[in-house]
Amino acid sequence: MFKSTTALLTIVFSLVACSKDTATGSANVQPQANTSSQTATGTLGYTAPDGWVAEKPSSSMRVAQYKLPRQSGDQEDASLVLYYFGQNQGGGTQANIDRWISQMHQADGSDPKARAKTETLTVNGLKVTTLDLSGTYSAEMTPGGGDFTNKPNYRLRGAVVETPKGSYFLKLVGPEKTIAHWDQSFRDYLNSFQFK
Repeated sequence: MFKSTTALLTIVFSLVACSKDTATGSANVQPQANTSSQTATGTLGYTAPDGWVAEKPSSSMRVAQYKLPRQSGDQEDASLVLYYFGQNQGGGTQANIDRWISQMHQADGSDPKARAKTETLTVNGLKVTTLDLSGTYSAEMTPGGGDFTNKPNYRLRGAVVETPKGSYFLKLVGPEKTIAHWDQSFRDYLNSFQFK
């Protein structure tokens, strides 16, 4: 009886040891690298310049929204919106630049792309592509609504900020004189971007 109990215990311990070795073996197998995009952590930080009036964002896609007060002689304030749609959302950099260019019609009917000023720079390690273009601002008032604005003597300053978490889209639109007044503060705002 003692011998059969010992034999039985030996078999049980052998089975436990085998299953333990198997579990350890599979635990030591290196998983394949995940090639899909992983959501990066972090946030885009920035500092709004003095004189800008913070407004409550009118949609969840708007990270920040500001009114830049109008200058004497202009009928409207300028509007600046910082958008974030999510990682790999919102379209590519050039597609957004091209879309913004198409919203600025030229009085002489020429191609607005020929007058657009674009620049690519690095701000605190982030790639930033900017646009500066004047003309008649004509954009849909509500996406898909079919109603368009028609604002002559306007200027659009745009920027696409590429971060590890995806791109942020910055759009400033308003009367030319007002945008010219806030031009340096717009550059200061861009230079304040940091991803932490």
